Order: sequence, then C-alpha cells, then structure tokens
Amino acid sequence: MGERRAGLPAPVISSAPQLAALLGRHGVRPSRALGQNFVVDPNTVRRVARVAGVGPDDHVLEVGPGAGSLTLALAERGAAVTAVEADGRLLPILEEVLGGTGCVRVVHCDALRADWASLLAGSDRWALVSNLPYNIATPLVAGLLDSVPAVARMTVMVQREVGERLCAAEGSPAYGAVSVKVAYWARAKVVGRVPATVFWPRPHVESVLVSLERRAEPAVAGVTPEALFGLVRAGFAGRRKMLRRSLGGLVSPDAFARAGVDPEGRAEDLGVCAWGRLALAAADPAWARR
Repeated sequence: MGERRAGLPAPVISSAPQLAALLGRHGVRPSRALGQNFVVDPNTVRRVARVAGVGPDDHVLEVGPGAGSLTLALAERGAAVTAVEADGRLLPILEEVLGGTGCVRVVHCDALRADWASLLAGSDRWALVSNLPYNIATPLVAGLLDSVPAVARMTVMVQREVGERLCAAEGSPAYGAVSVKVAYWARAKVVGRVPATVFWPRPHVESVLVSLERRAEPAVAGVTPEALFGLVRAGFAGRRKMLRRSLGGLVSPDAFARAGVDPEGRAEDLGVCAWGRLALAAADPAWARR
C-alpha cells in the first residue's frame, strides 16, 4: 500500500447510507451471527483514537476492523496498526478503504484462534483499540489478559452490560468471575458512553468505551492463575449459595478462617485480594493471613 501523509484527515465513513452503498458494491450485508455493527460517525472513531492515546510510536492491534473507519482514525494519529478481521467478505472493502494507508497491516484470521506470538512479533508492547464484535468481546479480552502480556493496554467499545461487568467491583450487580479476572491482571474503568445512533445497523443495546491498563504485577502474589480462577469459577457457578456450600470440597473451614473470609458470604462479596487469600489458604495449610 502507498503512504498517506501523516497529519492529513483520513476519509472516514460518515453516514449509514455511505456505508450501506460501500458494502452493497461488494455484495456484503452485516452479519448478526458475527456481531457486526459498524461505526458510521467520524467523531466517534476519532474520539476513541484520542482516548486511547495512541501516536506515531505505538503498535496498535485492532480486532474486527469492519469497513476500516476506526482503522483510518488510528492511522491518522500515526500509529502502526495490525487489523485482524475474521470475515473474508470484508477484505476487499478494507483494501478499498485503506489502499492509501501504508502503516496498516490487515490479517485475515479468527482473533479467538490467532497465533498472537507470530502476529505481534514486531513489538513487545501493544495497545488493543477496537470496536469489538459483541459476540467475542468477553472471551477476547479475558484471553488476551491471560495469555498475551504484550498487549499492555486496551481501549474497547463493547456492549454496556459487558463493559460494566469487565469493570465491576465486588458487591455490585454486574460483578462476576470475569470481573475478578480483569482486576487480577489490570485496572479497568468505563471512560465513556457510546450511543446506538453511531452504529449501522443500529443495535438494540447501548455501548460503552472501556479502558484497561495491565498491571506491572498481578494483583495477587503467590498463587497461580489456574488455582485462583478455578476457585472463582466454582464460587460464581453457585453465586446465590453461601461460599461454604459453593466451595464445599475445595475450601476447608480452617482455610476460610486463615484467609479471613466469611464462609457464609457469597461470591460477589469478595474482591480479588480476598479471593487470592482464599486460594492461598486452600492450597497451603501452612499459609497464614498476614
């Protein structure tokens, strides 16, 4: 691809009719099964790129570039973008839209099955900036946190209830197992609302913009992620049960006492550090709460 001079405004998609015409020329209709809702507001994609804080020194991973609107906004800021698209029908569209942008690489693959070590070999520090397809948002974010430390920060548009779950604190209605996983690896917060009117097709749900910053070290030391998250999954599988019941056979009464955790509490009552204490006490009878 040729180079577009840095600093010049990118020709982003600016309306639903414009996008519909572009897709129509290629015989493409948005796929509900793939969770495709494309952004058709240039102010929104530029806002996302600005909030992500990316610039000429950044390597950006974009999952689900769709028709390339956010991709262009990221390239406009000088970032080197690797855009991963699972839908082969969109590749000719991306070629048409991104044809003058030399800092973008488009990769055709399923992000949930990607060889990230190979795809991200160009740098040891990446930022994920994406309008994530609704059907993959939670497993993708969780998987990258678990297995791809090169992704140091994320700025993602997701369904509102998904975003609230990723950022939820203990005791809140949205708090669940994935909230604990996110808190273990990262600091997360909702940084903005995204109205349904900026998407085409227009979704029946609201969206939010979420920022995640990977911690230098996990929130809990001394316990393996496998042990911790195994306990967390068991606890939330019976989230309406008292912990002594949902974790029966996994955590002894003595372990609850050593960890300083009330066995009659429930999974949503425990923050990540309390879950860590419980996992440590369950794994090591000699461990005592400090």
